[in-house]
Amino acid sequence: MFITLLVVTFAIAFGVAFIIDSLFKQSLNSILKRIITDDIYTAWAQYVRFALYVVGISSGVRLWDLERYLASPNTQTYSPPAPELTSERWILEVYRTIIETLKGIALMLLLFFIFALIAFVIVRIAESRAKKNNA
Repeated sequence: MFITLLVVTFAIAFGVAFIIDSLFKQSLNSILKRIITDDIYTAWAQYVRFALYVVGISSGVRLWDLERYLASPNTQTYSPPAPELTSERWILEVYRTIIETLKGIALMLLLFFIFALIAFVIVRIAESRAKKNNA
């Protein structure tokens, strides 16, 4: 049952990351194309999209939380028994996977867009200085 939960949470996290990637693909490409004038912007866009999947899946599939389903009660010290994987727990785990995936991707994209905005301002300043020097 644990393996099924692990596979399902991975598939859900991957699906959520795929949807977010589809929604932001054009924006990421446009921003990077504007900031990085060379054709290398496509490589950077691929890297950012890869990072989106890595962050999304690693945030959504919370192995340290799922390990509690494998825990066996310790007779030496008190440890609670492993929770049972009921249908209610499945729904909760699916919900947590979606929310944690979205949260991880949102944080990553926020950081990306903050740095992209800073880079955009620097590019604009450099362009305005170049225009002044040419005039």
